[in-house]
Amino acid sequence: MRLTDFISPEAVVANLRATNKKQLLQELSERAAKLSGLSAREIFDALLHRERLGSTGIGEGIAIPHGKLTKVKSIFGLFARLERPIDFDSLDGAPVDLVFLLLAPEASGADHLKALACVARELRDPGLVASLRATRNTEGLYSLMEQRSKPHAA
Repeated sequence: MRLTDFISPEAVVANLRATNKKQLLQELSERAAKLSGLSAREIFDALLHRERLGSTGIGEGIAIPHGKLTKVKSIFGLFARLERPIDFDSLDGAPVDLVFLLLAPEASGADHLKALACVARELRDPGLVASLRATRNTEGLYSLMEQRSKPHAA
């Protein structure tokens, strides 16, 4: 599984503005709704439900908010680099500036976990993370993910 299996160039945002976690999740939900045809409210509710279980801020300025929805047909991803880091209640307390949203079908089971593992594995690479932080445009951000297109054993 690779990042480009579930993210498209249209689902990459450079310089997203948000001042807090709730506003960020709302903005991500609205953008995901436009691209996926799903309801922004349903996406937001699923993300909030997951955040109540524990923050999806995994540390090092990275968050992977995710949720499962019955109306999702296949795994959907959206990546955003924030204009300014925000508090996300991350495990290490560091503010977040790189966010990878994942939505999966309710019955996706192992595929959802494989997608989460793929994103987490890629975003643990210090070289990729530094490049994502240094890149200022959407095309460049997607290109970095596309370069990571070699399949991973999951």
